[in-house]
Amino acid sequence: MNADSGTLPLIAGRHHERMLFDRNLQSRKPELLAVYGRRRIGKTYVIRQHFAKHMCFELTGLHHASRVLQLKNFAEQLAAATRSRKEPEIPETWFDAFVVLRKHIEALIRRDPSKRRVIFFDELPWLASKRSGFLEAVEHFWNSWGSKQPQLLMVVCGSAASWMIDHLIHDRGGLHNRVTHRMRMEPFTLGETREFLVNNGVKLNDKQIIELYMATGGIPFYLEHIRPGLSAAQAIDDLCFAKDGVLRDEFQQLYASLYEHHERHVALVRALADSPQGLARNEMLAAAKLPTGGRATGTLDELLEAGFVTRFDPWGKTKKDSIYRLADEYSLFYLKWIERRRTSGAGTWLKLRSTPGWKAWSGYAFENVCFRHLKQLKHALGISGVESTSASWVYRPTDKSDQGAQIDLLIDRRDDVINLCEMKFSDAPFVIDKAYAAELRTKISTFRRVTATRKTTMLTMVSPYGSVANANRLELVTNDVVADVLFR
Repeated sequence: MNADSGTLPLIAGRHHERMLFDRNLQSRKPELLAVYGRRRIGKTYVIRQHFAKHMCFELTGLHHASRVLQLKNFAEQLAAATRSRKEPEIPETWFDAFVVLRKHIEALIRRDPSKRRVIFFDELPWLASKRSGFLEAVEHFWNSWGSKQPQLLMVVCGSAASWMIDHLIHDRGGLHNRVTHRMRMEPFTLGETREFLVNNGVKLNDKQIIELYMATGGIPFYLEHIRPGLSAAQAIDDLCFAKDGVLRDEFQQLYASLYEHHERHVALVRALADSPQGLARNEMLAAAKLPTGGRATGTLDELLEAGFVTRFDPWGKTKKDSIYRLADEYSLFYLKWIERRRTSGAGTWLKLRSTPGWKAWSGYAFENVCFRHLKQLKHALGISGVESTSASWVYRPTDKSDQGAQIDLLIDRRDDVINLCEMKFSDAPFVIDKAYAAELRTKISTFRRVTATRKTTMLTMVSPYGSVANANRLELVTNDVVADVLFR
């Protein structure tokens, strides 16, 4: 990046986001950039860092604040931006506020017409509360003036993804088709997580980073609290089970800060946490004790858009048969290990990690990590350029004499191959013993028989250290993938 991009020397990860930010900075036309993503993901930090040299005004919405208080905050922030020593005059309306802001930016443009000017509205849903008049005022500001200023880049940001999409990106009012770029900021990948930890002096091997990821996900705010010198198990103890651990009570705030009626969202999350392999829509609603209908659909869509829940379409079936899984690693970890723990403190996780429950849970959690890194997995298999679809497959026979089977992830390729993926989390190279080999043979033969597929099926094993090259692996496994490929 060039020196004029406004980027500070180092921001760990976020390479794709920074490239988009640079394109917006280098554009010679007015740009309206909408950024959204879940709480704690680092949206504000990256925006501030990247646009620091070009920022001429920034305003962050106050949670549950009145319009008067929001306008007072605006006046104070504008006084700081203009370096005024006078007592700031509080505008009566948002239309008045944007008139003053326009004059400030016009003065800057006259001073240096060649420089890019960035204005940043953070936590937009909090600013644009009902009957506040903010959204109407910003629409008028942009449509009547901002959209005609080639030096201007306006960045709007919010954690409530569904609000940002409904009221801004898909808005049918004054901002319809005005957003020039949209970005959903995702959690860090494993590779970005490793880069972030190394920059913070935390040096762990790939398997330990995966274990951390299974508990925290790639959420920068969570990761920055990991202290150098701790193992993954010690760090999880410190974050989740210590008396003042930052993640011990995070769940209570996570959904409440994003959704007005968050009880429905939490009910769906709890239902999915109890069924890590996923549930069909009606099964999920029944488990959450929520009625079917528009409100439930809206709640589910909000969780999907924010990335808390993911949907897989079963192979060979339609979307009405979709399977939903809880994708948020922290929520899955909290509901399984933290919430019901009567006792906690130093060493809690080190003890829990040695229980049989950990072995079963870690398998599902590792599957989630692999699902999140399908792009990297396909690259490792050499099929990035091959058109493919990813799906799950379940066979529940009606005849008691028949045997059911489930494949959590299959990759159906256009080159007449289907990868049947098995993910195993282990502390050493995974051993396919006699019993598991028999299970795999049954699973593969059942899939071929029930689906009557003519495609070649290839068993793909994914594990932290790969699989031991015994007779069973040589017979059954086509692709033995070591989990370090997920970091690429």
